[in-house]
This record gives sequence, C-alpha cells and structure tokens, in this order.
Amino acid sequence: MNTESDNKERALLAGLNTGDPNTDFSHSMEELAALANACNIEVGGIYTQNLPVPNPATYIGSGKIEEIRNGLSILEADLVIFDDALSPIQLRNLTDALNCSVLDRTSLILRIFADRAKTKEAMLQVELAGLQYMLPRLVGMHASLSRQGGTSGSFSNKGSGEKKLELDRRHIEHRINELQKNLREVKKERATTRKQRESSGLKKVALVGYTNAGKSTIMNWMIDTFSDCDEKKVLEKDMLFATLDTTIRKISPGNKRPPFLLSDTVGFINQLPHTLIKAFHSTLEEVSYADLILHVIDSSDCHCDEQIRVTEHTLLELDAASIPCIYLYNKADISRGKSHIPYAVGDKLYISAKERIGMEELLSMIYDKLSAQDKEHEFLFPLSRGDILNTLFERATVHSYEYRENGIFCKCKCSEKEFCKFNQYSVKD
Repeated sequence: MNTESDNKERALLAGLNTGDPNTDFSHSMEELAALANACNIEVGGIYTQNLPVPNPATYIGSGKIEEIRNGLSILEADLVIFDDALSPIQLRNLTDALNCSVLDRTSLILRIFADRAKTKEAMLQVELAGLQYMLPRLVGMHASLSRQGGTSGSFSNKGSGEKKLELDRRHIEHRINELQKNLREVKKERATTRKQRESSGLKKVALVGYTNAGKSTIMNWMIDTFSDCDEKKVLEKDMLFATLDTTIRKISPGNKRPPFLLSDTVGFINQLPHTLIKAFHSTLEEVSYADLILHVIDSSDCHCDEQIRVTEHTLLELDAASIPCIYLYNKADISRGKSHIPYAVGDKLYISAKERIGMEELLSMIYDKLSAQDKEHEFLFPLSRGDILNTLFERATVHSYEYRENGIFCKCKCSEKEFCKFNQYSVKD
C-alpha cells in the first residue's frame, strides 16, 4: 500500500559555506529543508562544502558533484536543491553533470508561491516572477536539445534546439508583457479600492514580519475579539508562506477607541527573490500606505535578530522604513514563560497570540502610536450637523461634547486630515 511519502519527491540539499561571518550557514540549510517540506518535498540527504568563493561554472567543486551524483542513486532522490541563487551557466552545468532536475533557493520559493497562489492577482504575480526568473536560464533548460543545423544566421536554418529556444524566448517575452499589462489593470483597481478606504478616514495598521512569525494568528485573534461577526478569518497554519494575499479587516475595539483597518500580507524570508518582490510590489505596497506597522517577530527563534534585519531591509525596498513601528515579539510564552508576559519596553511588546496573552497592552500601544501625531482641537458645529460629531466618534478621539444654544461644542484629538475637513468649525484661540 502506498503511503503519503511514496508520492513525495525526494531531494538532496546542497550548500556552500564560504565562511561569511554575516551568515549562519547551518541555519540557512535548516531553512532550506523547511522550504522543501513546505513544497511537499522529502529531504533525503544534505551535502555541504567549504569554499571561499563559489565555483563560477559549477558552484561547487568536481569532487562534491561526484559525491552528490552517487548519493542520488543510493538515496533514490529525484532532484538536487542548492541553498543559493544559481547563475544560468551554473544551472546548466549542474543539470548536465548530475543528470537530474536542479533547483536553487529562488526556484524553490517560486514553486511554493505557485502552489499557494489562490486569487487571480497572486497567480498573475507568481507567473510573472517565474517567467522573469526562467528567461535568462532558457539555454540551460534546452541543453539537451539538438544544436545541429545551418550556421548562416537565418532563423529558418537554425538547429531544432535553437529554433525551440528562440520560440520559447519569444513566447515568454510575449507572456511577460501580457502579465505586466494585466497587473497594471489590477493595480488600478487596487488604487481605487485604496481611495475608498482612505475616504473612510480610518487609520491603517499593517502586520509585517518573517514568514511563520504569527501574523495571521494575530490577525485572527483581532477578528475574533473585536471585528464584526461577518468578517472572515485568514488561513492560520504552522508553515512557511501560508498566506500570500493581502487581507484587510476592520477592527472595532470599542470603549471610545475608534476602529482601524488591519492588513496582513505575505511574510518575508532571507534571500526572498527580487523577482517576487517586484512582481508582488502592488500587493506589498499596501504596507507603505500604513499609518503604523506591527513588526511581528518569532521571539522563540534564536535567529530572530537576523529575521528582523531581513524584514527591515525588505521594508526599506518598499519605501516603508520610516513608518512608525511596534516590534511585536510573539511566541513569548516559549521564550520568556507565561508568567513573564505581557511585557513592554519602549517600542517592544512581548505577547503570545496563540495563548491570547497581551491584547490590551497591544491595543494601548497601537492607539498611543496612532494618536502621537494627532493634535487637540475644539470645534463648534451647527446643531443641524450632528453627523459631524458621529464622524469624529468614528475617526478621532472625542474627549467631551455638549449641546449649547449656538451649536455643539466638541473637544477631540484628531489627525491633520480630519481637522482640515472641519476647519471651518474650529474654535480659534
């Protein structure tokens, strides 16, 4: 009887340790194994080599290639996955030398994204990133095709391999143009939707962080506790890249605290392919429109400092590095123990979303940050404009109000944007 593992691909992992002091090589290999598992690939063995620099032609040395080739037969593996981005020439030479399928870290992540993409936009983005990655590597993919034929330079006289290569290149370039056009249309639709959200006046809070840090768990915790009953929760699973699409939900804590919009999007990872960042830019750029970022960190991971660096670098690429931020150390029940959380110091807060510890402290920090740039104002609205007071209750912090003979007097703290809307009713000093 076949088991589930019988249906899995089996891979050998290969990595090169250059001795870079800024890289934890063993952790990088562990992460590569987790990526393989996330792609339903069984890891059959791990091969590493110490070299100061990669071999420009084959990435690893000839002796290690022979060792891996023998391992493929002994361990009955289907492919080899390298923990780095391989150049087109390296990919071609390794495929020829090992006589099997070869993936690098980039193509493995692309495969995971392709498996997880569900919405039209995500599928377009993943296909675009995959084709942009594939285009310069076509020569390696066609290495086994015939190169016989005329050498006059005319397309009709080229060998079958060259003709196939040229046809594939033209097809891919045409498809890339189509995808870019479709994504520009999707981006326009997203911009229209964003304008509609902005017209609501609600503040925007974005969850970001390394993949599997617990962003979706926090999102669902918020939805369960403070959102309307019809708000749908997001996928919450202990795996890398469980969520690809940006999800935005309205969070209404009540108790005189105005609602805000909370967004959750794809997690980051070390060496996240640039083609993916570029393709997913219209999705990820939602972060750059946030009023506040919740940088979620897995405090139980001993490599969390490196994960923070990766996330901050990605935020810099998205022009979101200057947005106010709360560093949210999740899974602190593991790293600190339940009795020591919640714990706040400066812009850091230790919580456990799974154990649901620290929500009130998180909300306090969120509202403190959101209101930090707001200013105190006094308004006197006409008695017939009670709707403005209702709007302020939704979009600002109303300290007090009273009905007077000449209108409705209100003291509140609001953003500059809201103040400008109702400036004509402002009570001047």
